[in-house]
Amino acid sequence: MKWLPIARLKVGALALVWLAAGLPAEAANPPVRPNILFILMDDMGWTDAAVLGSDFHETPSIDRLRHEGMLFTDAYANAPNCSPSRASLMTGLYPPRHGILTVGSSERGPAEKRRLVPTPNLDVLAPRFVTVAEVLRAGGYATFIGGKWNLGDGDAAPEAQGFDVNVGGNASGKTDSYFAPWGNPQLKPAPPGTHLCDYVTDRAIEFIRERRPRPFFAYVAYYDVHTPLEAKPELVAKYRAKLNRLAAEGRSPQHNVPVYAAMVENADMNIVRLLAALNELGVADDTLVVLFSDNGGYGEATSMRPLRGSKGMLYEGGIRVPLIVRWPGRVAPRSTSSEPVIGSDFSPTFLAASGVPRPAGVAIDGADLTPLLAGKILPTPRPTLFWHCPVYLESRPQKTSDDSHDGFWRNAPSGAVRAGDWKLIEYFEDDSCELFNLREDIGEQKNLASAQPEKVRALRTMLEAWRTETGASVPKERNPAFRP
Repeated sequence: MKWLPIARLKVGALALVWLAAGLPAEAANPPVRPNILFILMDDMGWTDAAVLGSDFHETPSIDRLRHEGMLFTDAYANAPNCSPSRASLMTGLYPPRHGILTVGSSERGPAEKRRLVPTPNLDVLAPRFVTVAEVLRAGGYATFIGGKWNLGDGDAAPEAQGFDVNVGGNASGKTDSYFAPWGNPQLKPAPPGTHLCDYVTDRAIEFIRERRPRPFFAYVAYYDVHTPLEAKPELVAKYRAKLNRLAAEGRSPQHNVPVYAAMVENADMNIVRLLAALNELGVADDTLVVLFSDNGGYGEATSMRPLRGSKGMLYEGGIRVPLIVRWPGRVAPRSTSSEPVIGSDFSPTFLAASGVPRPAGVAIDGADLTPLLAGKILPTPRPTLFWHCPVYLESRPQKTSDDSHDGFWRNAPSGAVRAGDWKLIEYFEDDSCELFNLREDIGEQKNLASAQPEKVRALRTMLEAWRTETGASVPKERNPAFRP
């Protein structure tokens, strides 16, 4: 699909677009429009929930959600870190389109180790991009964000990007503390010691109650389980005792950080509160619920095994994430899809589910996943998935550095493509590639680039064509500060 840069369309302008297209705004939606509850975890790894593979974390709410809905085994974030991933969730666009390629500067880490001058990064989502919240609000939805925004303030703040209610969303990528006072100007004061995840959940439930009978789009973007690693003392004590008990039994769990486990469980406890509120209000059957993560897990706190790598990397551990969708009567319980999907698919999927049309001139890269949710195949073949990360991310001790490409950087300027079972990672510093067959080698341990030169050429050609289409800039200038 051709992408067209457009000037910003405000709510009134969106309605005019529909009228011009012969689709009156008040008639653009079907008689029954589902509510949408989009729960976005921050840094939650692919196996962090018990039902997804954890042998240490306790997540009964997520486990039940999986049994009531569809698990996507091959779901991906658009980037290995938060800001670009979140911008793609909101716009349905790949990161080169909106220009948010990383968090903060693209020149992270020691200058003397950077061979290239990386592509400059944008810090905010430019006002000219239309978010799914804007389109849904113009179509009659009440809109809410609670938690992390990380896409700018001012004319890039949530209130300017389609959200009626903003609880805690600003330019910051993390909270100062999970216990009040939080130091967040978008949050009202709360009694000292109030937990941020609990507070955001309270406000989300209030919003859902107050906005009835209008359909709602609630974007509950928890700061959890991002650093700082802080949790309720009683939960931390529980997991320390559990770890000691397992050690006494001679067992070594894959996940073994008590404070992180406590953060995961506390988030799970709040997810069940959200779902219970839907039941109490009688709207559970009319609500599309999505659980997703913005990128892979933080390598110093959790493990992505059998995946390689973690947050900040283009290996699977940095970009493959949990995705569960529940939609009673439309999504079969205990169903599974192995179709590769990506964060930019949510925008067209939410619009298709709601019946709110995409305004003329607003193009997107994502695919509508509603056929998959109904147990059908996509009407057109699944497009190849691409990643563009032309930036530097400094390494972390031990867990992440062991999985990095060169033993130091979590990410040096690079890109990736997945086509079917094949995945190619291309490194811009030295023009090298790694090729993996994910069906046979999900842990990306066997580089097949030398053995499969024709497959490398084919995938590189796809990457180059995609970069041309999206305007993705490949850094080529040598860094004069580099010291071998």
